[in-house]
Amino acid sequence: MTGSRIGAVLALLRNTWRGLTSMRTALALLFLLALGALPGALLPQRSLNAPKVGQYITEHGWWGRVLDKLQFYDVYGSVWFAAIYVLLFVSLVGCLVPRSVEYARQSVAKPVLTPRNLGRMPHYATSTVDASPADVLAAVRPKLRGWRAVEREEDGGARSISAERGFLRETGNLLFHFALLGLLVAYAVGKMYGYEGQVIVQADGSQFCNSGVLNYDSFRPGLRVDGTQLDPFCVKVNGFTARYLPDGQAESYQADVQYQSGADLETNTWKPYDLRVNSPLRTAGDRVYLLGNGYSPVFTVTFPNGQQRTGHVQWEPVDQQTKLSQGATKFDPPDVTDPVLRRQQQIAVTGLFAPTAVYDGKVLSSGFPALTSPAVAVQVYRGDLGTDSGRGQSIFSVDHQMIADGRLKKVASQNLGLGQQLRLDDGTTVRFDGVVPWVNLQVSHDPTQDLVLVFAILIIGGLVTSLTVKRRRVWVRATPESGAEGGGRTVVEVGGLARTDQAGYGEEFTRLSGELLAAPRQRAEQDPE
Repeated sequence: MTGSRIGAVLALLRNTWRGLTSMRTALALLFLLALGALPGALLPQRSLNAPKVGQYITEHGWWGRVLDKLQFYDVYGSVWFAAIYVLLFVSLVGCLVPRSVEYARQSVAKPVLTPRNLGRMPHYATSTVDASPADVLAAVRPKLRGWRAVEREEDGGARSISAERGFLRETGNLLFHFALLGLLVAYAVGKMYGYEGQVIVQADGSQFCNSGVLNYDSFRPGLRVDGTQLDPFCVKVNGFTARYLPDGQAESYQADVQYQSGADLETNTWKPYDLRVNSPLRTAGDRVYLLGNGYSPVFTVTFPNGQQRTGHVQWEPVDQQTKLSQGATKFDPPDVTDPVLRRQQQIAVTGLFAPTAVYDGKVLSSGFPALTSPAVAVQVYRGDLGTDSGRGQSIFSVDHQMIADGRLKKVASQNLGLGQQLRLDDGTTVRFDGVVPWVNLQVSHDPTQDLVLVFAILIIGGLVTSLTVKRRRVWVRATPESGAEGGGRTVVEVGGLARTDQAGYGEEFTRLSGELLAAPRQRAEQDPE
């Protein structure tokens, strides 16, 4: 009983392995992998936007919680996606290894023997010529250049040639699958050692250096990236130009940047680059993309003692069509060392910014995304901004809990055009001095990007080869006629077989067989006795 159980277990394992390593299973797993990637594109992912995932779960109740338990918000790091990926990898390896061994054997093997009855072949032609079998094969041989052929002697003085062509079909097939396997490996390695980060840089000569994750606004590392060994480079944004169509649609974005990497960092040498949406900067093994843009209103706050503070931070576009933006620019009072007093005198300038001001009564809006007539509708708050509370807060707004607690109060509101100012009750003035554009840059690092491109090209090349090349065989047999001897008449038979069901070989065989059957006559005419 023990032996039979072991045999049953071994048989089960053997059958499971055969099923797993079949090409049908590999194709099914490839389909499941593509299907499993769909939630990663349709649902918010925690690695990209954790707050949005929380909002999605809240809005969808129990269904959102079920999706969370099934790891649909962490698709590419989920157990089930990794299982499909590993099974596909194992299936491809188990499928390709025996096929490669068989391919190696076939590549050195001679073409198969000529069938005894060529007349049963799907393609067949015959003729009788006044030549010996040796002369027939000598005439036929040049017509089969490019074919892998072997000559054989048969009973009764007959001689034959076995030839085959289209061996590249299997080569292309294996190339396709090995390239697919390489693509999976390269993709996995890229996810482990790659990273992607985004940062907003003011287009006023401000610079960003890829020296650590703290320099990014958001950073998504690979599984093997801890952010301590990033490729060092710096980018300086000197200016930004946007061109728009009359209806406000963007026509082009262009950032005037300078960059340095490698030895340039030691010599402080800057190189210019014209950064555009579809023209990323490639340096130090990374790619820098221009993703978006916006505006940073410039405010100057003059305190009662005459001291000034000027600040500008990016405001968030709430309407991409017109670049109407909202935000908050925050100031600390000067020369105030007492932390309690400092928190009581902090100022925040919040509201809306319009690059092209349009008013509906006193309500500010924007009519065009370009800076034609900039204006702001501001609300000024004074008090404790909550920056020392230990709670995180958005740079685009103030802490509403502080407003609810009465520790932050609105002290003024007004629409301001460029150069205009408002005065607070304590004599503090807030002046709208100008606008600085900002750009959103994305830094992407993928060490296997070139390999992915190479494997993708090989996949296409292998697929095209396997679909266009036909595997076919042809046999030629020269048999002396019954009773004929020496230089008597010879029956020439030509048979053909296509290894795949593809149209076109019948036409090729008709042409080839005609040439093969005519070759002995042409040879006899050229070399008369």
